[in-house]
Amino acid sequence: MITKELLFKKTSLPAVEKSLDASMLRSKAIANNIANINVPGYKRVEVAFEDDLKKALDKTKLKGVKTDQAHFDLGRPSIPKVHPKSYRPIDPSLPSGENDVDIDMENAKLAETQLLFNFGTRFAQERFSAIQQAIQGKNR
Repeated sequence: MITKELLFKKTSLPAVEKSLDASMLRSKAIANNIANINVPGYKRVEVAFEDDLKKALDKTKLKGVKTDQAHFDLGRPSIPKVHPKSYRPIDPSLPSGENDVDIDMENAKLAETQLLFNFGTRFAQERFSAIQQAIQGKNR
């Protein structure tokens, strides 16, 4: 456990891990939206994550330290406390009972999500490779 914290806690890997989790949840939500495109009254599901991650990474905001479990969290959240959340967006212009899935929009979101996932996995792979080289005493 100590080794894990020393190697990974102060790196960008926790943020990348959370981003990959969000990409997987978003892919599932999009696949579910596409699968239900012909279901009357189905409301699409979206995933919120990026704004919470930006808040956690914002170094200009103070981060409170809890000295007791009963204390409230203060300031920006820590990265381990950031989780992707799925929700159903409300569109007041859409008549009640009407399906709000747009196949073109869902396909575009799926392509974007796949690109972000690929970038995240490549980035994590490079970080792990750098750590492995450092352990083995090799230069890049």
